[in-house]
This record gives sequence, structure tokens and C-alpha cells, in this order.
Amino acid sequence: MSKKDISGDGKDIFGDDVSSEAENDFASLLDQSMTAGSRRVRAGDSFKGEILSIGKEEAFVSTGTAVDGAIPLRELLDDQKQVKYKVGDIIDVQVVRAREGEILLKRAGSLSSSDGVENLEDAFDMELPIEGRVTEAVKGGFRVEIQGKRAFCPISQIDLRASADQTQYIGQKYDFIITQFEEKGRNIVVSRRRLLDLKKVENEGEFLEKTKPGTILQGKVTRLEKYGAFVAVGGGVEGLVPISEIAWGRINHPSDVLTLGQDVSVNVIRVTEEEGRLRISLSIKTGGSESDPWLKIPERYPLGSIHDGTIERKETYGYFVNLGPGVTGLLPRSKWRDRIDGGQYENKKKGDLLPVQIDEINIDEKKLTFAPPEDAQDGAWRTHGANQKQGSFGKMGDLLKDFKPAKK
Repeated sequence: MSKKDISGDGKDIFGDDVSSEAENDFASLLDQSMTAGSRRVRAGDSFKGEILSIGKEEAFVSTGTAVDGAIPLRELLDDQKQVKYKVGDIIDVQVVRAREGEILLKRAGSLSSSDGVENLEDAFDMELPIEGRVTEAVKGGFRVEIQGKRAFCPISQIDLRASADQTQYIGQKYDFIITQFEEKGRNIVVSRRRLLDLKKVENEGEFLEKTKPGTILQGKVTRLEKYGAFVAVGGGVEGLVPISEIAWGRINHPSDVLTLGQDVSVNVIRVTEEEGRLRISLSIKTGGSESDPWLKIPERYPLGSIHDGTIERKETYGYFVNLGPGVTGLLPRSKWRDRIDGGQYENKKKGDLLPVQIDEINIDEKKLTFAPPEDAQDGAWRTHGANQKQGSFGKMGDLLKDFKPAKK
């Protein structure tokens, strides 16, 4: 415990008066210590910390968390290369990197825009982030101005996934990590992606901790693949919407209903961590206000009712016919094969209109079976369908199963 520990009468443990500034510093530290169990620090955070120990190459500073921060000794030197602080001093620090069990700090503002090449080399040695401005696009990447020096950022290192429109980066200021520093600053290579990757890992950890299945999030479509769509949900965190979870109806490719940059509401289906990577499964069809159309099937398409549908797919065993968004059923080949007029069904193709009669409904399995329309409709169909709310609705033969012929 340092001399500056405060007693209730405004004096330290040696009876000396404590300045109001020290009181404020220690009040801040006390507040940090009270929340150490739940507080988290992230790259870029700034706060006051107490120097706990000073070694030959680094010092340790309290962070208000269960993990103390390490700060390179060079950050505590004066112009004569002497340590100008002692254990117990309060200093302003900024978080450079925060990983599990490790927090790296620097003096807040220690790499200002007025600092020279020596500090750029320090930034390279310690992997400290430093601000730069993108000035132009060149072959293979971008020119970046850092403290009056020209640096090169490869196109793969400007973003987590570089945009095809390179002009959007021109003139923007970002934090970079110096990955190569040669010829006394005449050859500097930087990366923004390194910082974004670290930030993404932190955000994914928080996402894994706080987000549960069933959570509705707002996101933006970032990539379309044949198997689904990737949606960014903030902080560099992305999830995959499988093609089966994009729409209630069958689609051939995500681009049928989605566009890059489109804002969407998504429902979190599953969040898992595999080999150190976060895998997030999302659903668009259950993330919005649109309800499952199958819940209204018995009401909109009663057993025995006839509807005009569109052939969605032709198979050897029959036609898949679509009645509306998300509602597709099968007209089996066996239903028309032995009919007198069955020949008219043979030459149908995808996109053709086809009248069908509802023959069977299975809500649990989301299956509809059709039959060719009958010339005469029996009103008993509608009565039979109206009396059943869920599960499987029988075929036409079900109507006759309780029929008993009159005794002669």
C-alpha cells in the first residue's frame, strides 16, 4: 500500500494532507477496484492507473480489472532516459491490446502527431497503434501519411474485407499497426486489418457472452454465396444465413431476394465456438414480421379446394407446384398417369400455370399433396378440412373410411 492511501480525515497514512487531485485520482481507482470483477478494458480505452511495480524492461499498472497492465519502461523515461515515475504514482494510460490474461498499455498521448521518427520506430517495436491518413490508391494498395512520413498499406490490410470501391478509403483517417520499418523510416508498411482482427476477437467474445438464440438483431448483407448470405451484425462480427433460412419460399440463390448492403433483421439460431472461431447461424425468415405461411394453410387452402399454381420444378415422379410465397406442394405423377386426360400433363414445363386440388395437408412436416381437379366438387371436403386444425389432413379416401353400405 502506497503513502498516498487515504484515511477518512483527508490525510494519508502518515498524516500528511492529500491534495484534491490525489483524492480524485484515488476515488477513480477505488471505483475501478469495486468493479474489477465485471469491468472489461478494450483497445483504445484511456484511464488513470497506479504504478504497481517497475522492472528492467516494463512496469505494471493497475487497470481496475483482475489483470494488471504491462507498460514498456521506455514509456516512463524522461529526456535523459531516466525513469521519472515511482511505484504508487498515478499516470494516464491507454490500452494498446487486451487479450485473455494480457493487457498492454502505453502512456496516453505518447505518440502524438508532433513526435518524430524515433516514436514511429517505438510504435513498430511495441506494435502500438498510430493514426494515419489514406492519401491515394496505388498499385496493390494505398499510400498512407503517418507523422509526415509516407507509408504503404497493402490492399488486403486496409479492411477485414476490402471494398472493390477503393475511393471510399481516400482521405480517411484510421489507426494502423506498423508491420515493417526499414531504412530509418524511408520504407514503412502498415496494416489496419491487424487492429480490426483484434477488435473483432474482442467483439466476438462479448457477442458469445451476451447473445442467446432467439435474439433479434439488425444487420447488413455483406456477401452472397450459393449456400447462403453473410450478414454483419456490428463490430466486425458476421453470421451466416443458410439459404433455407432466407425466405419461407424456395429460392435458387440468395441474390433472388437479397442485395449487397441491404439492411435486414435476423434471428440468432445458434452461436458456437469451433477451433477458436465463432460460428453464428442466423435466420432472416424468422427475424422479421412475416409469419410462417404454413400456419394459415388450412384456412387459405382447405382440403378439396381448387387453385391455380405455377410449376416450380419438374421431376420424373411429378410436378412441384407453387401456390404462393412459401407454399409449394407435389402433384404426383401417379395421380394423373392413369387418367383419360392424363396426356395433357405430360408436356408441362417449369413456369406453366396448372390447376390443382388440395388432396393432403401435413402441417408438421410442411408438406402439401395435390391431385388433378375433379369435375364435381363434394362439399364434404371443406367440412372435413375445417374440423382439423393441425397435423396431417387425410386423403380423399379418408372421407369414405367410415362409410358403411346399406344392408340388403
